[in-house]
Amino acid sequence: MKRILLIVIFISLVGCKKEYQAENKIKTDVSFLASDDLEGRQTGTEGEKKAAEYIANRFKEMGIEAKGTDGYYQDFSFKPKTDPHQEIEYTVTGTDSTVNGRNVVAFLDNNASKTIVVGAHYDHLGYGAEGSLYRGETAIHNGADDNASGVAVMLNLAAKLKESNNGNNYLFIAFSGEEMGLLGSNYFAKNPSIDAESINYMINMDMVGRLNADSTLAVYGVGTSPIFKQVINASNTNFKIVENESGVGPSDHTSFYLIDVPVLHFFTGQHEDYHKPGDDSDKLNYEGMDLISDYIYDILTDLDDNGELAFRKTKNESEDVPRFRVGLGVIPDYLYDGEGMRIDGVSEDKPAQKAGLQKGDIVIQLGDSTIVDMMSYMRALSVFEEGNTTKVIVDRNGERIEAEIKF
Repeated sequence: MKRILLIVIFISLVGCKKEYQAENKIKTDVSFLASDDLEGRQTGTEGEKKAAEYIANRFKEMGIEAKGTDGYYQDFSFKPKTDPHQEIEYTVTGTDSTVNGRNVVAFLDNNASKTIVVGAHYDHLGYGAEGSLYRGETAIHNGADDNASGVAVMLNLAAKLKESNNGNNYLFIAFSGEEMGLLGSNYFAKNPSIDAESINYMINMDMVGRLNADSTLAVYGVGTSPIFKQVINASNTNFKIVENESGVGPSDHTSFYLIDVPVLHFFTGQHEDYHKPGDDSDKLNYEGMDLISDYIYDILTDLDDNGELAFRKTKNESEDVPRFRVGLGVIPDYLYDGEGMRIDGVSEDKPAQKAGLQKGDIVIQLGDSTIVDMMSYMRALSVFEEGNTTKVIVDRNGERIEAEIKF
């Protein structure tokens, strides 16, 4: 009888074993990463190191193993560019003229032959490094959307994937140096901590924290594998998807596309706080971030049993972009898919502001050129030089407004 009782107790204990549950810490993660304590997470600063330590600890508490060159960390040093057209020079050891970056790398080993990379950059602009669009007094650029949002969604996906989707391994990477030119992802692509041939495809999240009222979500890289368009639409129940085929763009997925890896990049659009101190955690759409995480998880699930995805080269739209010597001083709405170029923000003391243009205006004519999309806008802009004067026509809530622009 005593023996039977012990067996019953043992079975009860086994039955009460705590099941793993993916805890949602998206808001907690953003709040820490975008706090003033980290002073904007500029590459090479103590604030960025604190962020790296936090991310590494999050992986550790989830039980996801380290896969950097020193535990979870992959350190690299580089000399900042003095010529914008020169190649970044990576160095082995730091000197007085170098900056030290740190990728954070974790690996979920499912004993599969192929590995999916899930990444997001965690660095930002500190107190207003090069790239800041702020013209006021020195202030911390917390980068809640850019890109604490992407890191938080990446960590949420790591938690979900811990006990599911075993058809691939998963490599999670928080990249350093993105704001300085995709440096961390570029370094990893050239110095991978796993066999580069085993990488199946790459998922990148950069600025996914401001899903707008019409739920527009941009997905880039859909042309980099023949199956992507089908999957992103089959898995979608919540979003108005704006597709872009190119594997090349201003974020870390580009570094993987350039080594022939299919890529998908997710983005909720720019806003007036982009690269300014106003990009704070209280302005994010956390319900939207939950939906985006679920959507990407559904895509990963759909592709779990598809084996190795075929890679396809895409047209590089950036090669067609005209070079221009002047600008209007506006932030385009990259999620707008109507006719013309819609303005998502107006920079202070620039030609557009001086001409009275406003957020929400749709540019339909610049000079003698009709504007039908972003590319036609850039072509029209490329003919002007500093000192030129021309007219601009915008659609403002259905009314045509004409103004004079002086560059």
